[in-house]
Amino acid sequence: MSVKEELVKLFEQSRGVYLSGAELAQKLDCTRGAVWKAVKSLQNEGYCISAVTNRGYCLESGDVLSEAGIKKYLGKNSGITLTVYKETDSTNIRLRELASQGAPEGTAVIAGMQTKGRGRLGRSFFSPSDTGLYLSILLRPDMTAADAVRITTAAAVAVAEAAEDISGKKADIKWVNDVYLCGKKICGILTEAAFGLENGGLEYAVCGIGINVYEPQGGFPDEIKDIAGALLNKPDDDVRNRLAAGIIMRFMKYYMELSKNTFMQGYRDRLIWRGEEINIIRGSEVFPARLIDVDEQCRLITERTDGRREVVSSGEISIRKRK
Repeated sequence: MSVKEELVKLFEQSRGVYLSGAELAQKLDCTRGAVWKAVKSLQNEGYCISAVTNRGYCLESGDVLSEAGIKKYLGKNSGITLTVYKETDSTNIRLRELASQGAPEGTAVIAGMQTKGRGRLGRSFFSPSDTGLYLSILLRPDMTAADAVRITTAAAVAVAEAAEDISGKKADIKWVNDVYLCGKKICGILTEAAFGLENGGLEYAVCGIGINVYEPQGGFPDEIKDIAGALLNKPDDDVRNRLAAGIIMRFMKYYMELSKNTFMQGYRDRLIWRGEEINIIRGSEVFPARLIDVDEQCRLITERTDGRREVVSSGEISIRKRK
């Protein structure tokens, strides 16, 4: 581990406390010059580190993503391997590369910005710098492709619970993969899978989660400003590290119990538009229906206008505008 990485770890453990250059150099077994150089590098990366003569260095309040900052909330025995980027093309892309190299289940890639973030159906996912949290977790489940939807739905519940813990507000889930707060979408989830050539079974799955933690400066782009929202109205101390750890811990707990569907009640309790008139969208076709519930296979239970019940396993839904 480099001097800079060790320094972040020490700062995270002593946030708000001044540590002298001599003390840091002794703990890190390096020169005070190396400490100074590492501090400057961290400041350039966005860390709020103050330097005061005769007092030393102090990591002040701020919201900077870091491996040490997340691990502080995860605990020592989480079994999670983290890679944290300030910026990357896509956390799903980075994690799929690690998966192909044999990375173990529980490997996670996290970023504060994506340049090629993607959502469902090949859509781009708006991923600006320093206002969001972009997280992908590697899984190696023993399940069929049809069962993989439960990974996405369990992740939605984990995100909703963590968002509620941070914001103090109730979150809703739009079938199948979006989390809403106060009527606005704050999170999208994309689970991608690879299959073995010999048996066709699931080789691994990458669950990608993108969250709008704060509204970006200047607001959301015109094409999404009417539906996009943020978890918080203004930046707060260490939110994204806490949020990342909270999602990972909750999700891995649900994942380890996936066959028991322990997440399902939480999903049903937050299902948005229950009892409402919706549109079911499949490609270019749109079917009006009423949303009833979800079943144990995470399929949507709907009622058509002629009273006929239908179970929906693919497609999208939207609320039907009242005339």
